[in-house]
Amino acid sequence: MGVRPVLIVDAANVVGSVPDGWWRDRRGAAERLRDLLALRDADEEVILVVEGAARGVESVPGVRVESAPGSGDDRIVELAAAHSGRPCTVVTADRELRERVKAHGAHCAGPRTVRPA
Repeated sequence: MGVRPVLIVDAANVVGSVPDGWWRDRRGAAERLRDLLALRDADEEVILVVEGAARGVESVPGVRVESAPGSGDDRIVELAAAHSGRPCTVVTADRELRERVKAHGAHCAGPRTVRPA
């Protein structure tokens, strides 16, 4: 059996990619994204990284939620480094973050990969 890929999702960046009023309820927006990710029919480990007002969102079957103690970007880089021995994709549109995770061998994809516009 092959190595299970990991998908790391930058919640703040993905939620912020659609102007649907997410700023009024950041935690609720992160929960909706988590629930959308849980519906994916994919054989990958899914990690949703939340920060700020979205901290404390609970994990659900199929999606592990990581509450960043500080910067969400820093936590995403730590996770990409920790998973450098297996296929890893980071979902974000943040150019600086993309460069940081690529240094650990991660591939990058945009927010529309997991959330339609």
